[in-house]
Amino acid sequence: MKGLSITFVLAILGLASVSLALKARYDNYHVYQLQPKTAEQLELVKQLDGSRDSYIFLDAVHYVNSKIHVVVAPHRVPDFVKALENYSIAYELMETNVQAHLEDDIVANPNRRSDDYSWTEYHELEDTYNWLHSLEQKYPGVVSIFKAGRTYEGRDILGVKITYGPGKKGIFLEGGMHAREWIGPATTTYILNQLLSSTDKEVRMIAESFDWYIVPHANPDGFVYTHTTDRLWRKTRTPYENGCFGADPNRNWDFHWNEIGASDNPCSDTYAGPSAFSEIETKTLAEYIATELKGKIFLFVSFHSYSQLLLFPYGHTNELPPNYNDLKRVFDVAIDAAAERYGTKYTGGNIYDAIYPAAGASLDWAYGTQGVKYAYCYELRPSSLNFWTGFKLPASQIIPTGEETMDSLMAMIKEAGITHFL
Repeated sequence: MKGLSITFVLAILGLASVSLALKARYDNYHVYQLQPKTAEQLELVKQLDGSRDSYIFLDAVHYVNSKIHVVVAPHRVPDFVKALENYSIAYELMETNVQAHLEDDIVANPNRRSDDYSWTEYHELEDTYNWLHSLEQKYPGVVSIFKAGRTYEGRDILGVKITYGPGKKGIFLEGGMHAREWIGPATTTYILNQLLSSTDKEVRMIAESFDWYIVPHANPDGFVYTHTTDRLWRKTRTPYENGCFGADPNRNWDFHWNEIGASDNPCSDTYAGPSAFSEIETKTLAEYIATELKGKIFLFVSFHSYSQLLLFPYGHTNELPPNYNDLKRVFDVAIDAAAERYGTKYTGGNIYDAIYPAAGASLDWAYGTQGVKYAYCYELRPSSLNFWTGFKLPASQIIPTGEETMDSLMAMIKEAGITHFL
């Protein structure tokens, strides 16, 4: 979800040194924090954002007095600063070399044995897919692999179904919609493993009371690209005009598509796509949910990063959803549970007010078109104040993040009314 807040984004291939042989680099790219205070200043910032010419906007350009972070290519720094000063826009230089913060990812060997899979390091796509397949053999009759969709580059979107008996309501967990948010898939697989292996009585009770449908990587092409070419890639990899690639898969779902909080510019990281479900990833995943799981899903949860927020519908309007009281009651319990183990503080609420207007997200589609009563999105660690940690959350935090999120999810399910389904 996080895409307009303190992110480091490659919006155009020309913004960094990208080639088939080399990963993108951000040597000497500057980061500025702006705060437009008048409508005229805001309009100037919007024009700069629309130009997409060596400027990478990290926050939504919607509101006066909001803080907006921008990554600026070295050769454009003088022009950028001059434009700000001409309009008396307050700014602060936050960083002069983005690349210095992109050097220390710890990634697992994708050729390791599947039974060596762990949560002390991040994994590449094939490593995770091999592990998913191994679960079918390890838990026969409980685990089955399903294809939830496919990608532009021909990859499968794989999911795991966990079932301990017929006639149960379903819970759907989705991670990796935004490619660079590595903690999302890591947390999703951590929860998957706990549902299968935990000996905790409460976890076992909840794990065995539902059918679970878990998709760790909803955007496989983008995720692979973050490993091979650009660590900060967000979108899909569909080619569009002007040498731009990809649409934002969490602005592409057919529920109030492109009404607000998205871009019509194919080079933008929040490009909504030329139409709803233009991306084969969102189209095929939605088809799977709407056909194979129609009327079955009780709870839909999406894992993104970062900001330590828990969000629920809607993103296209500040009008509260019909069952707001139930959503808020479950929300309150879930964020309290997230803090119990490590003191990690979550806030949040409805998307529009708690983070920013953003139409076309997967949880809004699940809630608004599929009759899913409870739909949430976790913006995982770190908090929005941790500017440089962001999408590069250290691997040492995978397990703590998984533990507190599992605590929160279990509390969420109980409060949402598990007794109704037992």
